[in-house]
Amino acid sequence: MIQHAKKGYTFFISLYVIMHFIVYFTGSGTLSIVLSLFGLAAFSLGYFFLPVKQAGISLLLLVIALLVHFSAGTSLLEGVESGFTVMSGLIALLLIVPTISWVLEEKPYIESVINFAQNLLNTSRKFYFGMMVITQIISYFLLFGSIPMVYGMINDFLSNQKGEAWENYKGTALLRAFSLTTMWVVSIPSFIFAVDALGASLSLSILQGFFISLAGILLSVMFSYYQERHYGVDLTEGIQEELDKIAEHKKQDTRGNRDALEFAFLFVTLFGSIFFINAITDVKLLNIIPIVIVGWVILYFIIRRRGSAITENGNVYLKESIPNKAQQFSILLAAGFLINSVNQSGYGKYIIDGLFYVTDAVPFLNFLLVLPFVVIILGFIGLGPLTVIVLVSGILQGVELPYPPEIVVLGITSGSVISIMLSPLILPSIILSSVNKLSIIKNGLLFNYKYAIAFYVMVQIYLQLFIAFFL
Repeated sequence: MIQHAKKGYTFFISLYVIMHFIVYFTGSGTLSIVLSLFGLAAFSLGYFFLPVKQAGISLLLLVIALLVHFSAGTSLLEGVESGFTVMSGLIALLLIVPTISWVLEEKPYIESVINFAQNLLNTSRKFYFGMMVITQIISYFLLFGSIPMVYGMINDFLSNQKGEAWENYKGTALLRAFSLTTMWVVSIPSFIFAVDALGASLSLSILQGFFISLAGILLSVMFSYYQERHYGVDLTEGIQEELDKIAEHKKQDTRGNRDALEFAFLFVTLFGSIFFINAITDVKLLNIIPIVIVGWVILYFIIRRRGSAITENGNVYLKESIPNKAQQFSILLAAGFLINSVNQSGYGKYIIDGLFYVTDAVPFLNFLLVLPFVVIILGFIGLGPLTVIVLVSGILQGVELPYPPEIVVLGITSGSVISIMLSPLILPSIILSSVNKLSIIKNGLLFNYKYAIAFYVMVQIYLQLFIAFFL
């Protein structure tokens, strides 16, 4: 029964994604109803094999949406018809982005990049900075899958360096680096959805987020210096020991250099294509990214004359990976239904008006000071940054705000950065704890709370200065 449900789920969610593109490019209202029915079918089938614990959040969002409909007296039928189409673009993105990993698995690209950069990573501060940069680059391709991948490589490199000081060093670099990607990386779904929903400029949002992320990396490097002093361990000495061993036993060969350069070429071609097509067409970015990725992956395997790898990877992905995404997709489908119900009822405007009322009533408080805490608080009750940003951006979408959309995007995503670092219920922290065997509380809250406070203050200084000088 469970296996049949998984097959049915894979079938309907795949049709849902295909139909999304057909509806988008044809604009057919009739096909939009079909899209909604596919989404509803996949949503329903997911509960036949999802454990109760994993189904809890989506069920909660569904119940809240139904309560909103009943209390507001809006049409439930219209709500279902339009609500289950809201997240189609985001689900298409999430379904297709992981296929990038098929390319990365063909060659030891990441290992080659690390070997190539060894001479630049010969002190603890440089190595920490390098870990954060590499994690952000890999996040472009693997999202939060970058955490276990980079941790595994770094752990192999530092295999003889043990203890909490080293786990703090590695863990904070990876978790902070990934969390900072949610402010600017174009393949991070929460960032793209916020930009798209709020009508922000992609280039300005990326540029702004990149510089704040870079400032966040430098702030983290500074914190790592004081943390090293706190533990009383000379990390530079340990790193140089490992570099000396590599120099003695293995010299980097020309093939490794070529793989590193090939990786750089792949990076530029993939994301350069996305930016180029976004600049010359009116197609939404949520639709450009998955289309470009599919073409890029197919072209890679055709050039390498490995067309059979597409079929092999595709079969595994359909049978195993897609059913494993049922929890995430169910939450997004339910969130789309909830967003639609809130906007239909007009409650979204009341929520935002309430926030503005609170900020007006309290001296020295404004909307942008409070906005990150909405994401942070919801993160501590189990809602991941993607779900929260989808909900908050979806509600803000229908409300006129006195701030540029790029500034609002930064306010929301800064909350997601802190939420990822601190919440014990967010997936990146759970993944990190599963690989370094420290508790989720220690990896997240205890290791990062001081940095999170400093980061919040840094971002708010930027936001408040922008308001003071430009608004």
